[in-house]
Amino acid sequence: MVLLVPTGLFLTLFFGFLQIRKFKHAVNITRGLYDNPSDQGDVTHFQALTTALSATVGIGNIAGVALAIYFGGPGAIFWMWCTGFVGMMTKFAECTLAMKYRKTAADGSMSGGPMYYMEYGLKKYLGRYSRYLGIFFALGIILCSFGTGNLTQSNTVASALRASYDVPTWVTAIVSSTLVFLVIVGGIRRIAQVTSRLVPFMAAFYVGSALLVIFANLEHVWPSLKMIVTDAFTGTAATGGFIGSSFMIAARYGIARGLFSNEAGQGSAPIAHAAAKTEYPLREGLVASLEPFVDTLCICTMTALVIIISGSWTSGLQGAPMTVLGFETGLASFGLASLGKHIVTIGVFMFALSTAISWSYYGDRCVEYLFGLKWIKPYRILFCVGHFCGAIWALELVWNMADMFLALVAVPNLVAILLLSPELKKETKAYFAIPHQPFQR
Repeated sequence: MVLLVPTGLFLTLFFGFLQIRKFKHAVNITRGLYDNPSDQGDVTHFQALTTALSATVGIGNIAGVALAIYFGGPGAIFWMWCTGFVGMMTKFAECTLAMKYRKTAADGSMSGGPMYYMEYGLKKYLGRYSRYLGIFFALGIILCSFGTGNLTQSNTVASALRASYDVPTWVTAIVSSTLVFLVIVGGIRRIAQVTSRLVPFMAAFYVGSALLVIFANLEHVWPSLKMIVTDAFTGTAATGGFIGSSFMIAARYGIARGLFSNEAGQGSAPIAHAAAKTEYPLREGLVASLEPFVDTLCICTMTALVIIISGSWTSGLQGAPMTVLGFETGLASFGLASLGKHIVTIGVFMFALSTAISWSYYGDRCVEYLFGLKWIKPYRILFCVGHFCGAIWALELVWNMADMFLALVAVPNLVAILLLSPELKKETKAYFAIPHQPFQR
């Protein structure tokens, strides 16, 4: 937290609020206006974005938001917004660098990510030791692919299905790990095909349900937004089952949950974006900057409004149960209260499955970087075994492992971004000095 937020703020100021000035251009790139099928790469800009989004839009948007409010009050959401806004620039920086330093693997697929810009970009600063930093990061991502992207996902799905439908955890473990295996065995192209269809659907399903609650209670939206902003600086008084919070607690939990949700600076998303077809690395960086906007500023905000409008934040419940109560209460006016449980449980299942699928790709790119292509298949099998174990292991064990692994990758990645920011500034000036016209098909 101490390093992530200042890095994002520095990049925001250093690039003159690029995430605002070039937002429309980023959307146009994502829409495919500049897509040239002959450009080198494996997937389109949109597919790269959905692959990365499928890893970031997950249980943090459902349970993470509720936890932030439980500990920090409504004001915690304001600090989540702040992390999302500055995180747009962190994503821009790390994904542009990943594109610039990507390599073509022996099988013709593209490989990129922080391990490459650490090894090759930092060589002028660290000499031959830059390779060791890349190795350290790649090992960290492999561990994270089992922790953040695998064990926690299957564990949450198993817990949700058991609580909602009394499904035994071992049944969830078998079904979920089988589904993951059937997708990841096809590599990035199949992963991109699945996520480019699954992400828009799951976002529409969950966001549509949240918007139904919000529009049914429009008179409460403005007071709720006002509460989020004012409580961010004053803290929240105890009420109902909520024990109260201070300014520092609101900031701490809002920032922490925001960073967990959008993963800006963690170094995972650049691995997916490095596979995009484009002539200009900066284009994919701009596409990547949309991730925290969609994840934190849009989807997390909708979950927060459902929780605050419904009053479930004062219930004393934690995590996903608080979100379930929010949907049940919010949909009661439509006679659909019983749907709340199903919306959240199905949302958890889809979000967690897509996250695991995308994280498997992050892991196998790092395996290829460290050990070569022949070790990718054993990694994928082990990944699916880990997915099975995560569903049946204890929650505390799973989440402690995930939190520990995150620190291994975030710190070296942020240091590399800061060191390479002057180089990135030159890339930015050079790109926008060229007139960019939509590709004529």
